[in-house]
Amino acid sequence: MIKTVLVVCIGNICRSPMAEGLLKQALPEVNVMSAGLGALTGKPADAHAIDLMQELGVDITGHRAKPLTRSMTTHADLILVMDNAQRQDIQHLHPATTGRVFRIGELAKFDVPDPYREARPAFENVLQLLQRGVEAWVPRIRALR
Repeated sequence: MIKTVLVVCIGNICRSPMAEGLLKQALPEVNVMSAGLGALTGKPADAHAIDLMQELGVDITGHRAKPLTRSMTTHADLILVMDNAQRQDIQHLHPATTGRVFRIGELAKFDVPDPYREARPAFENVLQLLQRGVEAWVPRIRALR
């Protein structure tokens, strides 16, 4: 049963806050949170991410970057990452997560590149990939509720 989804990227200011917002919008009954392997702790989401999400009616202005903790990984039923390196890092740091960590693009076999410090078009591309990933995961998460 999936009650809590954790989305992880590196800094927790671009990809994971966007994915968190999309998942919260699609699955209001699920507890969704995000964190970063190298979080820029306390920083808000990137301005491009905020703008793109606002255009979709999703408000991530209150987001503040948080580092990934053992408690987060323990409580998450599903952990979604952006690429295989992040999956391996999490499983190495937190071995109990094995079998619960997947790429957000797992089902369509794609990674989500990091748009940090890039122009808006890079964020638009990331948003499209995140939307594809979320669309693929939502029915599976609902089926396991």
